[in-house]
Amino acid sequence: MTAEQIGWDHWSYVAMLAFCLVGTLPLILIFRLRVLRQPSRLLLTILAAGTPFLLWDLYATTVGHWWFDDEQTLPWRLAGLPLEEISFFVVIPLVSVLTFESVRVVRSRGGLRRREAE
Repeated sequence: MTAEQIGWDHWSYVAMLAFCLVGTLPLILIFRLRVLRQPSRLLLTILAAGTPFLLWDLYATTVGHWWFDDEQTLPWRLAGLPLEEISFFVVIPLVSVLTFESVRVVRSRGGLRRREAE
């Protein structure tokens, strides 16, 4: 498939991943998160969270439990999986960590305390 043959439908999965990143990466600056200052810890977290699901995905597609529609994914594959599916197992754990750390910062500042009855 050439670049000219790749339509907008092929980019929907990538767009969803980009939307997740665009929505959470600013949290690093807003809450001054230190997540990126500990790259090996972040990588270990992403690997621990993503690897079991990636292996499950590989197995399920190999035995035919599910598949990826060529009309809705980009044509590039690695071990039979679309690259955006593999990216999912990196992006979603990353945005989960950023969200979790942001909530932790807000809670530590007392931002979620209930107002006392007047």
